[in-house]
Amino acid sequence: MYQLYCLFIYLFNYILASYGAELSSEACREMGFSSNLLCSSCDLLGQFSLGQLDLPCRQCCQEEAQLESRKLYPGAILEVFQGRSDKPKMFRGLQIKYVRGSDPVLKLLDDNGNIAEELSILKWNTDSVEEFLSEKLERI
Repeated sequence: MYQLYCLFIYLFNYILASYGAELSSEACREMGFSSNLLCSSCDLLGQFSLGQLDLPCRQCCQEEAQLESRKLYPGAILEVFQGRSDKPKMFRGLQIKYVRGSDPVLKLLDDNGNIAEELSILKWNTDSVEEFLSEKLERI
């Protein structure tokens, strides 16, 4: 069932990409593209007979100049149901809130402490969360 869901998401996102719609970072991750994907990497797909992935790759990639000037958030709130971790010590401005009965959510904060972006991270593993935070928050 999960494989069918993944196939549906992939096809839906591919159709969106075909019509020039920009894909969200979450949609790109679900398709297997990293949030720091460089557009020059998309040029290499043809060498591996993966030309059918070129269009969604281009919808998810960043030019090298964009990557260098990516926005770092001053803080984030990670809301989880349970667990303990030393990870908050790795990132400046990361707060962990334990919310009973809640699905895990990551809230990225702007300079005024307001929520700028909110992401459901229900299906993310710990490594994915850490990678995302390392790209979006300053490390200590």
